[in-house]
Amino acid sequence: MGLTPGQLAALKNLARKKAGEAVDWINIADARGLTDLGLAERNGGGWVITTDGLSALASHEGKGVD
Repeated sequence: MGLTPGQLAALKNLARKKAGEAVDWINIADARGLTDLGLAERNGGGWVITTDGLSALASHEGKGVD
């Protein structure tokens, strides 16, 4: 799956947010793109990563490309 650099950065931020870390702001356009791909969703607490998003990030990081 091809993600833009901005989408990848947003996905990494969302993963860190899920882990309880403080994160930088997340670009709305990138987050919406992730939502369209099923990798993130918006709820009352803001943008959150989905299980598919976590899997996509793990797959991306497993390729050794950052």
